Amino acid sequence: MLDYIRKMTLAGAGLAIMTTEKIQELMDELVKKGEMTEKEAREAVNEFLEKSKQAKKDLEEKMEQILAGLLNRMNIPTRKEFDDLKERLARLEKKGKYGV
Repeated sequence: MLDYIRKMTLAGAGLAIMTTEKIQELMDELVKKGEMTEKEAREAVNEFLEKSKQAKKDLEEKMEQILAGLLNRMNIPTRKEFDDLKERLARLEKKGKYGV
């Protein structure tokens, strides 16, 4: 399941890169034809990049929510829960050694 999610995320990133290149090519063509100024083209590309970044951030947040829910349903501890248990065990072992 995690491998599938990783592949989908990478595919999405690849698509975004490819799309950015295509958008840049389109903007360059529109500038050449005189249908858009260079400034307008830069602004359009920058707007696309910002929207892409936000979409990526939204996707990452959604994926984290999905994974957290999946781990919870499978009753698998999170990294924080695991680390907390390791710290607690270390404290208990230290108490046991020194009789405190």
